[in-house]
Amino acid sequence: MTPLMTRLLPYPLLTAALLLMWLLLNGFSLGHVVLGAIVALFASHAMTALQPSKPRLRRWDKIPRLVWLVMLDILRSNIAVAGIILRGGRRQGKPGFVAIPLALRDQTALAVLACIITSTPGTAWIEHRSDNGQLLIHVLDIVDEQLWVDQIKLYEALLQEIFE
Repeated sequence: MTPLMTRLLPYPLLTAALLLMWLLLNGFSLGHVVLGAIVALFASHAMTALQPSKPRLRRWDKIPRLVWLVMLDILRSNIAVAGIILRGGRRQGKPGFVAIPLALRDQTALAVLACIITSTPGTAWIEHRSDNGQLLIHVLDIVDEQLWVDQIKLYEALLQEIFE
């Protein structure tokens, strides 16, 4: 892209995604296309004030595997949480915190990992200590802590391949 185009449209993918989301939420009409484009352009320019680093994807071919794995885990977690709710107080594990050492340092990869963990029912990203790479998550039903560490490490390995 030319410098003028970059100045006019600093984040083209963000602008397109926002416009698409606007149209999906509000319906397709000429007025909504124009209004959505204006909102998307202003949001894209507002994003430049935050000065985010542009992510560099090294291995695009690993993304489908990550998405598939996340979808399976979300499905599995939904079933597990439904089982906990239906069983009432009778469950194998107990809620608690799991500390996981991470070697992942890329900010975008960490943000993706946070989204994955938080979007999976029964888990929540609590804290990441950048000084030592320690991640703390909350789990609704801990039966075996090592299973959670292994699962997060699998995500971490894929994210490192994709981003680092």
